[in-house]
Amino acid sequence: MLASMQKEEIYGELTRKPKASTILEGFPGFGLVSTIATGFLIDHLKCEQIGKYWFEQGQPTIAIHANKLIDTIGIYYNKKYDLVIIHSIAPATGMEWKAADIVMDIARQVGAKEIITLEGVGSQEELETSRGFFYTSNPAHKKKFEKIGIESLGEGIIVGVTSALLLKAPPKGLDVCSLFAETHSNLPDSKAAAKTIELLDKYLGLKVDYQPLLKQAVEFEKKLRTMLEQSQKAKELKEKKDITYVG
Repeated sequence: MLASMQKEEIYGELTRKPKASTILEGFPGFGLVSTIATGFLIDHLKCEQIGKYWFEQGQPTIAIHANKLIDTIGIYYNKKYDLVIIHSIAPATGMEWKAADIVMDIARQVGAKEIITLEGVGSQEELETSRGFFYTSNPAHKKKFEKIGIESLGEGIIVGVTSALLLKAPPKGLDVCSLFAETHSNLPDSKAAAKTIELLDKYLGLKVDYQPLLKQAVEFEKKLRTMLEQSQKAKELKEKKDITYVG
């Protein structure tokens, strides 16, 4: 399968192919909710990396965390929860269909039957707490979500990798369950990410403490506020210098 994927400018492979029933997809979307959430889970659940992928036509992007390189698209495994996590730090803009192909190919290689996607959905106002929703076309999964008290997304527009998976995966025999959390901004939203982890925890029984992510959200907002204030001061100073120069 890799050879055919290379022709489509997708590169990478799994170095290990453990059996796992569930794939958790984390390509960046609105509020970077999925990337923040999957990154947190990888650390929190102490997952091991079993592969990596990248788009040759995309902008080369890597990150450094705890003195280690984080791949553009890293594939991680947790044996205890029978889970494979796909964690991407680069957006798949313009390559959403190819990203969906990667997810489905990994599902095929590890024998997974369910794909869970995490997404942020826009809210018109800033909320103290983010509301969470689910979408699935599988009646059994729908009943389970309703039983644990998660509200169905009744209306909305879904775009990106999640949309591509909802369209392409079911005909391949793969169930897709999508978890959404409200976010009021396209800026990184750790509160919304924490909400998706809360929903995922209820659904899969991960016993994850997402409070550290909420604390991280507060610290991020303080840092962001300081950055914006400094940016505004720099802008005002520049405007003042321009006026002085013209005068």
